[in-house]
Amino acid sequence: MMAVSEGLPAGFPSPDPSRKVRGEDEAVPFAIRAAVPNDAGALALVGGATFLETFAGVHTGAEIVAHCAEAHSVAAYEALLRGGAEAWVAETAGTGAVLGYAVLSGPRLPGAGEGDLELKRIYTLSVLHGGGAGRALLEACVGRARERGARRVMLGVFSENARAIAFYRRAGFERVGEYRFDVGGTGYLDWVMALVV
Repeated sequence: MMAVSEGLPAGFPSPDPSRKVRGEDEAVPFAIRAAVPNDAGALALVGGATFLETFAGVHTGAEIVAHCAEAHSVAAYEALLRGGAEAWVAETAGTGAVLGYAVLSGPRLPGAGEGDLELKRIYTLSVLHGGGAGRALLEACVGRARERGARRVMLGVFSENARAIAFYRRAGFERVGEYRFDVGGTGYLDWVMALVV
């Protein structure tokens, strides 16, 4: 019988026998940390995967590919982080694999004013859903907004994303407007929600 590490390319690390594939009903232990510029690749990967996972039944394949090629490219995340946005990642406690993230930036939403910040994105892969990672990422962003003396945290959310809307409402966000969000050349109705901090 061949050992697991036999036949691997030179320099390829041998598997760690203490690591295992997560079972379907097992919670994924995670840690939250501030993102660094080198995280741009991980943010792009998780952003594209999460967008596909969430919206495959809403947007066409072509729309998703076009949107992710632009909005979830490594260059887009590098530009966000260079441009003053702050981000936090949720990573697996044991391996450091990034499974979610949130970005806080200056607002570009209709109705935004002085003292507002935007929760640009808060994405987690479904393996983290229900385990507290989304709440922890949101708390990191809202806490930072308070430290910066923000008046409100605003966000845009697809009007038919009931799960996300319910999550934001539980956190105290209220609908304050709407706008059209372009995905691959097609406009979709998004709500603007805000939380007074």
